[in-house]
Amino acid sequence: MTKKGLCLVLNLLIIVFAFTGVSVADNGSLTVMAQWGGQELDAFMKVIERFEEKTGIDVKYESTRDTSTVLVTRIQAGNPPEVCVIPDLGLIKDLGQEGSLVDLNKVLDMDRIKEEYNDVWLDLTTVDGHMYGLVMTADIKSLIWYNPKAFKARGYEVPGTLDELMSLTERMARKGDIPWAVGLESGPASGWPGTDWIEDLVLRLAGPEVFDKWINHEIPWTDPRIKEAFEYFGKIVKNSKYVWGGPTSVLMTNFGDAVAPLYTEPPQAFMHKQASFITSFILEHNPDLVAGEDYDFFPFPPAEKGEGVPVLGAADMVSMLKDTPEARKFVDFLSTPEAQTIFIKELGKIGVNKTIDLAVYPDKITRKMARTLLNASVFRFDGSNSMPAAVGSGAFNPGILDYVRGKDLDDVLKSIEAVAEENY
Repeated sequence: MTKKGLCLVLNLLIIVFAFTGVSVADNGSLTVMAQWGGQELDAFMKVIERFEEKTGIDVKYESTRDTSTVLVTRIQAGNPPEVCVIPDLGLIKDLGQEGSLVDLNKVLDMDRIKEEYNDVWLDLTTVDGHMYGLVMTADIKSLIWYNPKAFKARGYEVPGTLDELMSLTERMARKGDIPWAVGLESGPASGWPGTDWIEDLVLRLAGPEVFDKWINHEIPWTDPRIKEAFEYFGKIVKNSKYVWGGPTSVLMTNFGDAVAPLYTEPPQAFMHKQASFITSFILEHNPDLVAGEDYDFFPFPPAEKGEGVPVLGAADMVSMLKDTPEARKFVDFLSTPEAQTIFIKELGKIGVNKTIDLAVYPDKITRKMARTLLNASVFRFDGSNSMPAAVGSGAFNPGILDYVRGKDLDDVLKSIEAVAEENY
């Protein structure tokens, strides 16, 4: 065929495609909103790139620092994104019940999903039989990080109960060591690392049933069992002998930097409570550290010996706001081991698709975390993210800061309770 003839054929094809609506180059597009930045965003963009390679669908990423406000505004204006990563379980349930989210039971192959997911992950985002969010990956929050070599050098042993944890704290202080490194600063969200402490302590000291009642405001914030958790936390962070830099440093130190004192030479502190994602910050400060040798964790211990270890966690959850073929394909992709493995390798997160081979985890620390999650006697989702936003981030976070600054605990709890009474 001559060059002129080939051009004629191509022009005819373009005309045909224009009239039929078929495109050989454009497989559609969708918009995805999330509030990720830094390493998390880099990892998510690699997930998006892989999806685009597989499907030819163009994904437009929109960033926001306040998912709740921006998403609600967009919904009210009638132009929500097709897909949104929502970190707030309470928001997912609220938006689902008001009809703003697509029921994923009608989108995903639920026979496959039920084979590959434990019920706990499906039940988290389900309201009245409708699943409004897909859990992609999880972080365990019930972890205490330490330096194994420093522990061994000083003769410290991993505690098995909360009483043993406090005894270890006291012993370290008597020897002139600073037991804890804590940081509560996180911009507009400052205080949230302290809420994780309280939630883990309620889960252990009062038990999962009381935890559930507290989260659902079936008991008040002034309940003695909630106060007990705050008091345990206060014994540590309000004591200058127990925490690096004293309470002032606790308030001013960014959560990502707070772990650094454990890995100086010599160590400036010996324990740090934080979620599984902190491994990326540990290695950012000290890239040559070896997992399991230079840094490790032990589970936040139960109240009594012989009890199973309860696990508090958070999750990366994705919801659909528009039911389009492109959005369906994207959410389905996020449910697969292939997509979740990218997060695992890039961030040390834990994939919740149980068919993922533990061998894909980059080191024995993340494999150990995955086993901890699988073997947990009790799992509860992050409490503050399950509460109405006005309570969880609006009152609980600043309440933590007020308490550490020295405000009377009863007044702090009464103040949060007043907000809870207005918003549940």
